Amino acid sequence: MKRDPHSSQRHDLNQKYHGHDSEITGLLGECGVRQAERVRERVLDALDGRPFKLRFSAILDLNRCAIDGLNAHAGNFRPAGIGINESKHEPPGAHLVPELVEELCDYVNDRWDEKSAIHLSSFIMWRLNWIHPFADGNGRTSRAVAYLVLCVKQGMLLPGHKTIPEQIVDRRKPYYEALEKADERYKETGKFTEDIVAEMESLMGTMLAVQLKSAFDAAVGNER
Repeated sequence: MKRDPHSSQRHDLNQKYHGHDSEITGLLGECGVRQAERVRERVLDALDGRPFKLRFSAILDLNRCAIDGLNAHAGNFRPAGIGINESKHEPPGAHLVPELVEELCDYVNDRWDEKSAIHLSSFIMWRLNWIHPFADGNGRTSRAVAYLVLCVKQGMLLPGHKTIPEQIVDRRKPYYEALEKADERYKETGKFTEDIVAEMESLMGTMLAVQLKSAFDAAVGNER
């Protein structure tokens, strides 16, 4: 597979830029904080009574927060093809990205009352990675959007300091494996089957339990 010069990979930006100068390291940290704060703001807006719909604008904004100053295409869909190292999946052409992201948004919005928070957030986690719509920061953006939907669907800013996005960064292998399983299932069927993100749902449920337990431990003074 031919690799695009702006090719992204399924790993955190901190790993990609590991070993670079302190200015980039600092910028990565600033972007992470900015993105987390933007997720918080959007959750609070939804909880304040504003009708929630997953839109292009939110996804683009969260990508911009993730890589602003690190990539010239921050907050915009990628302009060319892209490859994913160590993955069998080849993302769709750049010309298909807007339509596919719109399809993702429609899937979530149309099934908002029907599907669970874990299912919707797991679907986003996989599908946004599958589309790989950005020149960089696809992993961070997919985790941020998935966590946003999880919180809004549950009607709260989920408590706990060991958040799901942080757990994924700390232990990536199960996350990659769940993505690959969904890739394989979709390649076989070409459909969004009921079990399309079964492995991701299981992983997300486990991580949510860890996050909520961290909140409980803090409340009863059992933090270590």
